[in-house]
Amino acid sequence: MRRGDVVIVPFPFQDRPGEKIRPAVIVQSDAENQRLGNTIVAMVTGNLDDAAQPTTVLVDPRTPAGAGSGLNGPSLIKCYNLAAVRQRRILHVVGHLSSTLIQEVNLALKAALELP
Repeated sequence: MRRGDVVIVPFPFQDRPGEKIRPAVIVQSDAENQRLGNTIVAMVTGNLDDAAQPTTVLVDPRTPAGAGSGLNGPSLIKCYNLAAVRQRRILHVVGHLSSTLIQEVNLALKAALELP
């Protein structure tokens, strides 16, 4: 597994105990993914309401940039909704983000975390 992989994972709810099986993007570095048993992922949703926010990235699998994502339809990567999950709990990898989308994720993470 590597940074930019789109995975299916039990993603924890933020407001109550439990989780939902959903897509997510691995945002943790490859070196840390090798070293640690956990990985950091960003939630992916089909709800596009926040698409204009600087902390989100729109992925459209019908475009060249989104074609390899493995997503079924237009989706939003919410870089403000991160979770650390055990790597063994990742059910499978469905795709990988293009370098263009990874750069957009980098910018959205910077915005979400107020990094320079």
